[in-house]
Amino acid sequence: MKIGIDIRNIGKKRTGDEVVFFNLVKNLAQIESQNEYHLFTDIIKEVELSEIKKSLNIADKKNFKVIPLKCPNKFVWNAWTLPQYLKKNPVDVYHTQYIVPFFVSQKIKIITTIHDVSFNAFPELIEKIDLFFLKTLLKRSLKRSAKIIAVSQFTKDEIIKYYGIAPEKIEVAYNAIGDESKKPVSEEKIKTIKEKYHLQDKFILYLGTLQPRKNISMLIEAYQRIIDDEKDLKLVICGNRNAHNADPDIEEVMNEFDLADRIIFPGFIPEEDKTAVFRLATIFCSPSLYEGFSLTLLEAMAAEVPVVASDIPAHREIAKDVPIYINPKDPNDLSKKLILAAENKKMRDDAIAKGCERIKNFSWPDTARKMSDMYQKAIGVKP
Repeated sequence: MKIGIDIRNIGKKRTGDEVVFFNLVKNLAQIESQNEYHLFTDIIKEVELSEIKKSLNIADKKNFKVIPLKCPNKFVWNAWTLPQYLKKNPVDVYHTQYIVPFFVSQKIKIITTIHDVSFNAFPELIEKIDLFFLKTLLKRSLKRSAKIIAVSQFTKDEIIKYYGIAPEKIEVAYNAIGDESKKPVSEEKIKTIKEKYHLQDKFILYLGTLQPRKNISMLIEAYQRIIDDEKDLKLVICGNRNAHNADPDIEEVMNEFDLADRIIFPGFIPEEDKTAVFRLATIFCSPSLYEGFSLTLLEAMAAEVPVVASDIPAHREIAKDVPIYINPKDPNDLSKKLILAAENKKMRDDAIAKGCERIKNFSWPDTARKMSDMYQKAIGVKP
């Protein structure tokens, strides 16, 4: 088979979806020796392409080929650039996420991964232009796809709820932590990362996008309530404050409480630094209003960091009873739980032990094998 995979997010300093497709492709390369994999990207600089090949361990893999296609934007990619390429160079299966390409032969079986459909649950938190494209195009994408990959049972249920898709068309394939999260981190590396990002001895960590649904403004408000009692406990918020979908309420709350000297914004954290940042943290907090999976919960558990998380379905499905759960709309509840997670040693030790056990249920090799089977099933071949 010829299998095409959309890897445009790799190398773009995105968070969850970049990590997901990076680890999927990297693990497929370890188990696949017969099928051809065509990896499509809009990155065209040779230096960057070489780095992608190296990081995916496919530089010497003859059946894995990175195909750069110059393109000005996402819409042109789906409407013209990729369809024109596939017209001349067809594949058997094409795997992307969310929005599938237009005008592609029905002979090409399309698989799309859906991380979440939060824009249906919280449309008021999405920029109007993003909401328009998602609302307009996703229904068509789901109908056109031979298979839909949901990253959790919760996401599968949400797709069925909002779009009426037949359950048998949707497969659940869990994400997992990457190899970087499993590697031991030297004391020298810890010290280097601590200095690089100006981290203190004790801090609450958030890491991810700063979209409104991530509820970071509520985390800041809750943190403000404990600073008098926890004078040595800082708040570190890792993510791109300048992203087009960053929550403007973050800046408003920062100004309201005058917390510039207590909150650190290191920006985007690359994969090679992420594990050390997690291991330096006192607490990892995910106060999100809505998630489809929440990979950072697994990364925190792997780094043996106690987790405080919002009591939402995806968190419960992925982390079970590991986190200390909070009401994501109650900053007072969050402030109390942050103090508890920082000070209660028994609770911290229990959370760490349970987290180490829980992450054993998630494996990229297993997910890659499942996806490989799915590619074959999509064209009617028994795996």
